[in-house]
Amino acid sequence: QVQLAESGGGLVQAGGSLRLSCTASVFTFSRAVMGWYRQAPGKQRELVAKITGGGSSNYADSVRGRFTISRGRNTVYLQMDNLRPEDTAVYYCNLVDTGANNYWGRGTQVTVSS
Repeated sequence: QVQLAESGGGLVQAGGSLRLSCTASVFTFSRAVMGWYRQAPGKQRELVAKITGGGSSNYADSVRGRFTISRGRNTVYLQMDNLRPEDTAVYYCNLVDTGANNYWGRGTQVTVSS
């Protein structure tokens, strides 16, 4: 059973930075696509960024140039710089394995004050 454990959320002022981490308990982590999604109150969950096993990444237009996704041995990171109040949301880690199965973390709250 795949388990994803997120950390790093919190409260920050606009213009500040946070770094989210997600550790996966999977043997084939290196072949999975990892991503970060977010869901603000009253809105649908949306893709923030994702990264393939080969290191290719893509970003939502709203965060490109401010957020950076990267991955280590069994962890994926989201460095968030120049945060804005509209970035406030619950951030979820996602993993898609080689069988196209989706797994989700429990989420971590990010709150950006103006």
